[in-house]
Amino acid sequence: MSNRYKGGVISATPPTTTGGNDGVASGAWTLEQQMQAQAAGLWPNQPIFYIEDVFSTYLYTGNGSTQTITNGINLSGKGGLVWQKGRSGPQSTGNQYWFDTVRGAYDTISSNNSDASYTRSDSLTSFNSDGFSLGSNIYQNGSGNDLVSWTFREQAKFFDIVTYTGNGAASRNIAHNLGSVPGCIINKALSISENWGVYHRSTGANGLYLNATNTAGVTLVPTGHTSTTFEVADGYGLNNSSGVTYVAYLFAHDAGGFGLTGTDNVISCGSYTGNGSATGPVVTLGYEPQWLMVKRATGTANGNWVMLDVMRGFSASSDNELYANLSAAEGSGLDLAEPQATGFQLKSGSSGVNASGSDYIYIAIRRGPMRVPTVGTSVFAPVTYTGDNSNTRVISTGFPPDMVWTGTPADGGRRVGDRLRGLFTNPGPINATYSTSDEQLSSYSLPQMSGWQTGNGTVRFENSTAVNYVLHAFKRAPSFFDVVCYTGTDTARTITHNLTTAPELIIVKDRSVNRNWYVYASGIGNTKYLNLNNTDAPTTDSTVWNNTSPTSSVFSLGSSSGPNGSGETFVAYLFATCAGVSKVGSYTGTGAAQTINCGFTGGSRFVLIKRTDSTGDWYVWDSARGIIPSNDPYLLLNSTAAEVTGTDYVDTTNVGFDITSTAPAAINANGGTYIFLAIA
Repeated sequence: MSNRYKGGVISATPPTTTGGNDGVASGAWTLEQQMQAQAAGLWPNQPIFYIEDVFSTYLYTGNGSTQTITNGINLSGKGGLVWQKGRSGPQSTGNQYWFDTVRGAYDTISSNNSDASYTRSDSLTSFNSDGFSLGSNIYQNGSGNDLVSWTFREQAKFFDIVTYTGNGAASRNIAHNLGSVPGCIINKALSISENWGVYHRSTGANGLYLNATNTAGVTLVPTGHTSTTFEVADGYGLNNSSGVTYVAYLFAHDAGGFGLTGTDNVISCGSYTGNGSATGPVVTLGYEPQWLMVKRATGTANGNWVMLDVMRGFSASSDNELYANLSAAEGSGLDLAEPQATGFQLKSGSSGVNASGSDYIYIAIRRGPMRVPTVGTSVFAPVTYTGDNSNTRVISTGFPPDMVWTGTPADGGRRVGDRLRGLFTNPGPINATYSTSDEQLSSYSLPQMSGWQTGNGTVRFENSTAVNYVLHAFKRAPSFFDVVCYTGTDTARTITHNLTTAPELIIVKDRSVNRNWYVYASGIGNTKYLNLNNTDAPTTDSTVWNNTSPTSSVFSLGSSSGPNGSGETFVAYLFATCAGVSKVGSYTGTGAAQTINCGFTGGSRFVLIKRTDSTGDWYVWDSARGIIPSNDPYLLLNSTAAEVTGTDYVDTTNVGFDITSTAPAAINANGGTYIFLAIA
């Protein structure tokens, strides 16, 4: 067994504490999880790994002094690479800096040039058990400058780092700990100035330079790689010149090794052929990517190494691109590629990613988290704040949100933004049918690692001076919440999702045509639908959900144009019951006080209720505005009415929430039926 598996062993008793960096599952296992892992021969004798243990895209702002970046990646105990680039200010055109634990914290090389390695004691100063620390160097930590870091942890079936000294031999095998045949190897001479050599499984011996734009054809990389060794050869000083020291970065390809069963892939090194169309080829990975690097490998023109990631805006709309071979500033406004539930689609005819007839290579990394959350605060945050008209204000949520609802308590309409749809994209207030709106959110113009960034209020409507706001922030996570974008066909079909369990609440909105918000709820079945923007009772229509309940991997659509209009674009928000975190359910009213048991231990911080045997509003309570005896302010998602205060309809209780005896028929009519979503 590779030594990269060392560090955490699952005992016969399911773990109850987080130990992700050591490969131990977070939180107590369900019986189903134990059975899955045991069937794969993993439980209880081997650790479990997730992509969030070994990879991170982390955005930060420099402070010009010292700073610790806490991204949850154990670099001091496991080893790895930190790749960093400036995004704003003078450093936006600075080098691409690579630091790794094998060479040491002060030692850096740049993928955009051929320079030898050099040291700076004020740049990256230490590798930590949960990230890394920075000094005052302006290129890593310039005051007020925005930067991005990508961290790759050494781990079998994902990534490895090897250093060695060349001996000039025509062929030589170097040992590695990747635990699989490498899909891509990037070599760099450290002691001399020399190009970066790239082997990729799709181009074989026809290598590339990482610091240049050449297409494949440079004979610089042998191909005799195995799961324990990689081959180098004397030539051009690229990987085995006598006396020259080298570093090699090895990337796995579809090697499994992750997830509860140990069979999930988290990194792929593949290729595709461009078609020159804005509707480009679809690349199937079997997972949704969070990071993508693409390089043109054939054709008459050279091409840059294009890099996209979801934290900077790899989305269903405009992308922000950087180039591994350039010091150039980050680009924006190009719709190059779109992440999908099982891969990605090229969206541009640009020669950089999709020239007709040209072949392209890529490295793709799976989106996280893969762990099922165990506490609600890690995936949901309700926040109230008062606007100050500043343009870069960050509202703290404790995590990087993937969807936000925001608005004023004086206006019940929630505006919705999500990371997957990208910058400045908003289907309008929930209470309306708009597909687009001037009331757009600026929340994803610069995603933050622990909060949501507002606009200035003058243009974007979510930070006007002295105006009170309420924010609901959601993070995508297995068994809790997922987001899917798709294009309609007007024919029965299924849509793949990554919730990993059957969704019990699905909210669908047309992004290109003004339509209602369509809602599937398990409490009313697959033959009916609701509209989030009105008070209607459930409508029976077999063409909406195709009379088919969702599964752990897909949800079904019929021929109805509402959630599946031909050529129209849609976004779907999926929720499920996650033990101790969320509960999607239904109840029958009694006209008297009753407790809704959600299986929580600390009560509900968010409650959404809708009557289903008659008309009724969509009521929302949250702990930020108060769920307390005698005053439970509520908002109506389907209305622009101001929040109502001074009522006592819903109270929180340890196991979930209470419906009080004073609750109206819209919430607790004797014999009435209701659906709800509660989050701990």
